[in-house]
Amino acid sequence: MSQMSNVLDAVVARVVARDPHEPEFHQAVREVLGTLSPALERHPEYVEAGILERLVEPERVILFRVPWVDDAGHTQVNRGFRVQFNSALGPYKGGLRFHPSVNLGIIKFLGFEQVLKNSLTGLPLGGGKGGSDFDPHGRSDAEVMRFAQSFMTELSRHIGEQVDVPAGDIGVGGREIGYLFGQYKRLNNSYSSGVLTGKNPEWGGSLARTQATGYGTVIFAQEMLRGRGLSFDGRRVTISGAGNVAIYATAKAQALGAHVQAVSDSSGYVVDEDGIDLELLRQVKEVERARLSVYAERRAASSAASGSATAVRYVAGGNIWDLPADIALPCATQNELTEADAETLIRNGVQVVAEGANMPSTPGALAAFQAAGVSFGPGKAANAGGVAVSGLEMAQNASRDHWTFEQVEAKLTDIMVAIHNTCLATADEYGTPGNYVLGANIAGFTKVARTMLAHGVI
Repeated sequence: MSQMSNVLDAVVARVVARDPHEPEFHQAVREVLGTLSPALERHPEYVEAGILERLVEPERVILFRVPWVDDAGHTQVNRGFRVQFNSALGPYKGGLRFHPSVNLGIIKFLGFEQVLKNSLTGLPLGGGKGGSDFDPHGRSDAEVMRFAQSFMTELSRHIGEQVDVPAGDIGVGGREIGYLFGQYKRLNNSYSSGVLTGKNPEWGGSLARTQATGYGTVIFAQEMLRGRGLSFDGRRVTISGAGNVAIYATAKAQALGAHVQAVSDSSGYVVDEDGIDLELLRQVKEVERARLSVYAERRAASSAASGSATAVRYVAGGNIWDLPADIALPCATQNELTEADAETLIRNGVQVVAEGANMPSTPGALAAFQAAGVSFGPGKAANAGGVAVSGLEMAQNASRDHWTFEQVEAKLTDIMVAIHNTCLATADEYGTPGNYVLGANIAGFTKVARTMLAHGVI
């Protein structure tokens, strides 16, 4: 085991030395490679063939300028990124993120995670990721359109239904996908509906795609609870974030009988003792794109008008993980849940944590949860529902078919249950029962490694 640890340490050291200013990417590589020794001991051919060195190096990195004109007539310039990380299992597949924090290191971390996540779905999808440091928040529809058209003018050279199929991520929802697809169609003079996923169902999108990541996270968590002889019914649930993933995780958890007590955004969090009002949350965050403080104000006003007392409070700049919860679903962004947060959740009785975002828990938090016996579902497994339904959207596009919501949700449920069972079975096989992190990493890695070995040194 020590020999393989030395091999893995050497690969990580080369990654850090080659790209020293990419801490999120380093973290993702360390987290995955730190669990692979048992698989490499059993399959030394992966080491001999240089699979590890190739796995951590993207097949292609594309960085480009995105000039656009704002409503005041001023020229703005952002950076665009697409990292086509690994195509062993199929065309590159992964979202586009528009957020000021986006840089190459973050896109590489997301793309690396996407490779293993897509492998776990069982669908023929490689892994990639992209985005820009453009911030759509507060921009007019016209500004977002002009930016998206400029972004796609360059990106269109590098994507295609059999090459690379982007989707949405933070800051890229239905509006942005619409503008991106329209520009791609215009540039290519073809209705290549399979080139982007997350589209409106009226023009090639899949029903249940909007709900898929949040629903999938809760389905995965439900299976984790079932393994402990528990269910969502009556459980206190805290969900960080208030975007697409958090909203539909809330919806699914409530449908299963959970008491979702709190959600958050970048300005703070809201606690609703009567349970989050899903329709109000959607109105405030999806339609108006407003802050959660608006949710709290309207919820309180509505209760006062009806003569009922509702215990709603908004905590500006607060830490949502200070709240006691049975189940925690971090659905906001990377490294949002620290070791100190994990220790607080453990003291307050948390039993299950499932990541709806990508790598939202720091290494210290992960270690604390595992040491305390908390069931921990890593993002590459627990939040794979989004890309799974993106794959189903591609299948519908290829066959010129359109499935019902119920059909897609049933397939999503089957995929998430299968991912859960694969993680558990792999953990058992390698002598670490219940370790979803090791199970997810080894199961995702070995499938990619076998395929890379079969394809030769490319």
